[in-house]
Amino acid sequence: MGRIWLLGTHPGSLMEKKGKRMTKKILILNGSPREKGNSATLSSQAAAGAVAAGAEVETLFLHRLNINPCDACDSCLNTSGECVIQDDMPGVYPKIAQADVIVLASPVYWFTYSAQLKLCIDRWYAFQGVGWDVFKGKKFALVLAYGDEDLESSGGINAVHTVQTMCRFLKADLAGVVHGSLSAIGDAQKHPELMKQAFELGQALAVG
Repeated sequence: MGRIWLLGTHPGSLMEKKGKRMTKKILILNGSPREKGNSATLSSQAAAGAVAAGAEVETLFLHRLNINPCDACDSCLNTSGECVIQDDMPGVYPKIAQADVIVLASPVYWFTYSAQLKLCIDRWYAFQGVGWDVFKGKKFALVLAYGDEDLESSGGINAVHTVQTMCRFLKADLAGVVHGSLSAIGDAQKHPELMKQAFELGQALAVG
């Protein structure tokens, strides 16, 4: 089936500062065109776990948004990171900047994550205008669903490697990965252990 990788703090601990628990802001970027698909179901479980542990969670379904490709104009270098393309990304940038944790959720299409998610990530190029500082120290997590037998044969491992490399560049941390062999809508619900893993990922992200 699938598995969970959790790095760092686990659900049993609390993050505290000056005696008060800090509320994490978690942003889920869902790259599936199926809003009731398996990656959406698993990311919803992660959201539920995070909320249960005290985090604030917002989910964006990227398929709903008008996101154009980066046109490599480099205007963002002279506009303090403001992208000149007029689409829905200007509303997404501040959510990314303000999030403590970003969860990337996607089906595996053609051996990596979806085009919807890739478009959004490509547009992060605008953050070079502020030196990528908004990502430093952020935590990332990855939720993948694929139709093949495992992470290797499905190509999901390519998505994992891409996000690992991205996090190294951004000086961010990949805190966890949940993945599973799931194809038809509703398959995720048939695997309670995987649903539990997604919930626990959300808990860990909220307190870690």
